[in-house]
Amino acid sequence: MTLPLDGAHILITGATGFVGQAVLEKLLSAYPTTTVTVLVRPRGQISGEDRIKRLIRKPVFASWRESVGDEAADRELARRVNVLEGDLGDVPDLPGDLDVVVHSASTVSFDLPINEAFASNVGGPVGLYEKIHASGSDPHVVHVSTCYVAGLRKGVSEETSLEHEVDWRVELDSARASLDRAEQDSRNPRRLAAFLSTATAEHGRAGAQAVSEAAEEARNSFVRESLVDAGRNRARTLGWPDVYTFTKALGERVAETSWGAEHRLSVVRPTIIESAFRHPYPGWIDGFKVADPLIAAYGRGMLPEFPAVADSILDVIPVDFVVNAILAAAATPPEPSAPNYYQVGSGLTNPLRFGRLYELVREYFEANPLSDAEGVVVKVPRWTFPHGPAVERSITRREQLVKSADRVLRRLPASDRTRSWSSTLYKAGRDLRTLRKFTDLYQPYTQTEVIFDDRNTRTLHDALPEDRKVEHGFDVAEIDWQVYLQDVHIPNVPGLLRERRSSSSGVQPVSAAALPRREDVVAVFDLQRTIARSTPVEHLLWAELQGGVRRWPGAMVGAVASAPTYLTADRRDRGEFIRRVMRRYAGRSEQEMRDLVAERLAPSLRANLHAEALARIAEHRAAGHRTVLVTGEIDVFVEPLGDLFDHIVAGKMDVDDEGNWTGHLAVSPLVGEARAAWLVRAAREHGWDLSSSFAYGDAYADRAWLDQVGNPTAVNPDTDLYAYARAKRWPVVTWSRTAESRLAPVWRAVRGRA
Repeated sequence: MTLPLDGAHILITGATGFVGQAVLEKLLSAYPTTTVTVLVRPRGQISGEDRIKRLIRKPVFASWRESVGDEAADRELARRVNVLEGDLGDVPDLPGDLDVVVHSASTVSFDLPINEAFASNVGGPVGLYEKIHASGSDPHVVHVSTCYVAGLRKGVSEETSLEHEVDWRVELDSARASLDRAEQDSRNPRRLAAFLSTATAEHGRAGAQAVSEAAEEARNSFVRESLVDAGRNRARTLGWPDVYTFTKALGERVAETSWGAEHRLSVVRPTIIESAFRHPYPGWIDGFKVADPLIAAYGRGMLPEFPAVADSILDVIPVDFVVNAILAAAATPPEPSAPNYYQVGSGLTNPLRFGRLYELVREYFEANPLSDAEGVVVKVPRWTFPHGPAVERSITRREQLVKSADRVLRRLPASDRTRSWSSTLYKAGRDLRTLRKFTDLYQPYTQTEVIFDDRNTRTLHDALPEDRKVEHGFDVAEIDWQVYLQDVHIPNVPGLLRERRSSSSGVQPVSAAALPRREDVVAVFDLQRTIARSTPVEHLLWAELQGGVRRWPGAMVGAVASAPTYLTADRRDRGEFIRRVMRRYAGRSEQEMRDLVAERLAPSLRANLHAEALARIAEHRAAGHRTVLVTGEIDVFVEPLGDLFDHIVAGKMDVDDEGNWTGHLAVSPLVGEARAAWLVRAAREHGWDLSSSFAYGDAYADRAWLDQVGNPTAVNPDTDLYAYARAKRWPVVTWSRTAESRLAPVWRAVRGRA
């Protein structure tokens, strides 16, 4: 018996994508006489051939490999699959004996910049069809599109060519030029000044480099957002909900005009492709698909409401149904210049309404709840399906509240309470960003009233021999949505199974496991608020108070009166703070200060060291790591800690000929970016492996040097560093003091006045 596609040579684009790899697997497992050429882009140092060798180790190929054996699978791959290196932006010469081309490569994202979407979904087909013409082959092309090229319309969308007058050539040229326009706009002096002003306000404490990086990041974000807006707005002005469906529609027109006008063409339009119904195994999926972010966010309690229409149809189709339809279409070529159109969906024959989807998802998570970062079971919300504008007003109001609360919180001193508030605010902001993104992206799909006709697709399925319909069919009437969603799909949504088993937080504690023994690793510690509770003001004030009873009132009054200025400087720039405070000590003998510190300050300083810090330092030393204290404090003040570290790097005061401090620093303070530069240079000189090294700091000003190591930890962080650590998924720890400072009541009074 002759099987469909017997002996055929098939080219697949997008073979490493979700649909493409499923097509390749089905050809290998069920079409033994076909040969396949795959167009694969090298990635970095990994060749296209190596990517395919890695690809067939993925779960989608597991059943096939098991059925034939690993050695036979490798032989079959070498015999039947030819790897052609290249991509749609630069298609190489194609074989001259192609029988079928399955073009499944595209960029599936609703919010791509317009230039990127057009390059992939319009420019890609242009280059591909030009190369097919040049090859001398006359293959049947199966162009994989999407049903949603129908655009913003209501009623039944037929399986036929799209009706529109948009010139894809004009739109492609304009999209290619859009990047230059956005780049020029981003360099407008007024825009640059605004980027710099915002970056200075938010990142000034981290240093000039952090400010410039943030300003340039803001400019790049502006460019990308401008291009995203350009794609979305251009699509909507022409009747499509987003740049993805817009460019896929124009990609179809490229296929029709560049190939289908004279050759054999079939256009296959799936709806929302989700996990496998049956093959290669129930629930197989590769990454998040269209509906999965909504499902996952709902299960995590991040979507209190959503602007969907309960009676609208969310048209979902399992990936194996799509693959079977593609291969059935490939085996049923039309006449030249008379393309076939197949819409592979469920909405007409077996509709899944959004309200029903919501009920099934809610039932699943009520029976199988997730846990939040603290291990608390998430109670999923109940949706009422409000009108879209009501949700929009609610989101906007909550966004304004979060912004206002964040501005207030950033002005408060760091403490366990403020970090707890910051954590709550961080989660609220994250959830709002998720809700805003999903509302913007998915609302056209969750409120759609279009239904996709599938008459041609059902006819194609019915034409299959009876003995092939189970394995190769795509009859959506057999799908039980409750069974499919609750037993097959949702349990396999990436990440959800892991989250049910673990309540790990995005903020990780410092590991209690033994540190690896290494001699090329350094552990760098900050001083104030990291290994010691006391602030610089407290230590220096304490030093002044040790000057003697007769000097005490004057010293006290002077220090308290200057406290607001000191604290403002500390918040703005630690280097400025140190300079301001140390001017008070002009004329003091350095030796007198050293003796004073050793006799009177050392006991207080050591009593305020955190027990957790001392334990961590000991662990690093036991592991053979080089331990270093790096501080902007003057060396005289930290000499009592010399026995705890292998090395102390501190500031120095300028000394006159008589050994008295001049009130000026001998060298610039080693803070922020200066500390980062020191660390990189020291690592080069001493042979430290920074990627394996450790660093501990408390303030956003420490960000620059914490970023230099592979194992940074935020210790008792201020609000800005806490937010940064959360975003970077750094460990965040609280280390507490061991004894009450005798000066605490005085310092509280100072802070109260400040």
